[in-house]
Amino acid sequence: MLVAVEASADVLGAGLANTLRQRLGDDVAFVGVGGARMAEAGIASPVDIAGLSLVGLFEIAAAAPRALRDIETTVRLAETEKPDVVVLIDSWVFSWHVASRLRRRAPGLKIVKYVAPQVWATRPWRARSLARIADHVMTLFAFEPRYFEAQGLDASFVGNPALSRDFSGADGGRLRAAIGAGPADPILLLLPGSRPSEIERIMPAFEDAVMRLKRGRPQLHLVVAAADTVAGQVKARMLGWPHRAHVIEGEPARLDAMRGATVALAKSGTVTTELAIAGCPMVVGYRGHPLTALVARVVIQVPYLTLINIAAGDEIAPEFLQGRCNGRELARAVAELLDDPARRTAQAAAQSAALARLGVGGPDPYAAAAEVVIEMTRAARAS
Repeated sequence: MLVAVEASADVLGAGLANTLRQRLGDDVAFVGVGGARMAEAGIASPVDIAGLSLVGLFEIAAAAPRALRDIETTVRLAETEKPDVVVLIDSWVFSWHVASRLRRRAPGLKIVKYVAPQVWATRPWRARSLARIADHVMTLFAFEPRYFEAQGLDASFVGNPALSRDFSGADGGRLRAAIGAGPADPILLLLPGSRPSEIERIMPAFEDAVMRLKRGRPQLHLVVAAADTVAGQVKARMLGWPHRAHVIEGEPARLDAMRGATVALAKSGTVTTELAIAGCPMVVGYRGHPLTALVARVVIQVPYLTLINIAAGDEIAPEFLQGRCNGRELARAVAELLDDPARRTAQAAAQSAALARLGVGGPDPYAAAAEVVIEMTRAARAS
């Protein structure tokens, strides 16, 4: 059973399912909760995850009634189907509630958490909390297992699929042809997020930045990558734009856009790592609930939000958070990159150096994760 309730987790779930099917063939069957990617991998979901892609204490609280119903639906699915292993992917709050209920109601069930909470950056007590409800945790980074093993929880480093994102088939020229851009035309790629709350809070600042940039750069091409979970919401907002913009959907087009864009304006998250691999210089913006931000200032223990900046110990990709995530400041930072090829080259090189510190180009993370799940399945059947 695979459970993923946000877009990035849905991608992980599909990758894991496909790899397990390659390894085990007809000897594996799946149930679970997920989105479009997992549906393509043959996992039908009884829950629509579109409204569950939540982040922040107060955003989650506002969606609590619906989330609690979907948590119960997920738990009952496990009780009915009796899988050998349940893999809960990312989404700490949803995963924690599902695991807690399963631990009480199906105590013999093997529970694996895929993507460890970043206890090295914030909320270190989550390592102890996870140890009480899970049997194993799969981490994305090599330094993470020790935090969980110290609490008596078995942990395996499997690697970050974002660091193994394959751009060999991506073609920036294909993007340019699709949008009618010439080889030297500037392209700004917007990646506003995959959660409805992110579109509501971040997109207005991105839109303001775009309008400011277009005033002095009428030749600038605009491309917006819309995640499956928010595509309708993004398109509805763009109906009021005075400038033409191209909406892209689906993984191949998204990778083409990352390869072909001159500069990206992206919300913080996994996508920033993918942009770095694609060699695309970026500006990062993020806005959360104001009260969540107040709490974050207390509990977050690292100076940056973007992973490549954390790895470098420096603000390689400019970050604009909360009040600083506004059209004026975002437009200024993007303009500096659009107007200065040397600056773009230097930032792309620094991003690549940070990726090297993170271990880009390692073994296949999905194969490593599949091996852990297979071993957990064997253990479950042997017990």
